[in-house]
Amino acid sequence: MSTVVIIVWIVVAVMAVATPFFIGRGRARGGHRMKTRFGLEYDRAVARHDGNTEAAERELGKRVQRHGSLKEHPLPPEARERYVVLWARIQERFVDSPQEAAAEADALLARLAEDRGFPGGERFEEQLDALSVHYAGQVHGYRRVHMAVRGKAGTEETRDALVQARDLFDELVAPRPDDSERRRHSPGRSYDNRGHAPRALGQPDTKG
Repeated sequence: MSTVVIIVWIVVAVMAVATPFFIGRGRARGGHRMKTRFGLEYDRAVARHDGNTEAAERELGKRVQRHGSLKEHPLPPEARERYVVLWARIQERFVDSPQEAAAEADALLARLAEDRGFPGGERFEEQLDALSVHYAGQVHGYRRVHMAVRGKAGTEETRDALVQARDLFDELVAPRPDDSERRRHSPGRSYDNRGHAPRALGQPDTKG
């Protein structure tokens, strides 16, 4: 057997051993990026697929393919002010009618997301998938409110869900110099009704 043939066989053998290693490393890096991007949504996808991370990552990858290029519509100032006033009323209404307030918040978020260019609220799962691609850190509260309205959540659980849902509301309604610029990594900003969202339930508003 010639030296060239021996070298070829050695190269083939090394590639056969090394390829799975590099593929595995590539998948690990891809999985890390997915987990970093989606956070809690990643964990939910993994749980939904019974711990199968590859299946979960395929699902999330498909979400990005379907909704990653979505361009959000700008929100006119008068629409922003109207939404802020409506959200403040929902928070006030919660004291006397928690379930009704949660239902109103659920409908308001669906309508606001649609106004920003996301799929309509009648397609909740698709709307949530699209929102998770652009606002992964904020969709959890919206899901909780939606489930509380349709389930048997107690008052405190419903309150917590509504407080969490405010994060997504803030992101969708917040005024931006460039409306295409995301501010996904700073949830919980508060705005008054001159263009600012009301504070969380049970917290008095203060001037600063």
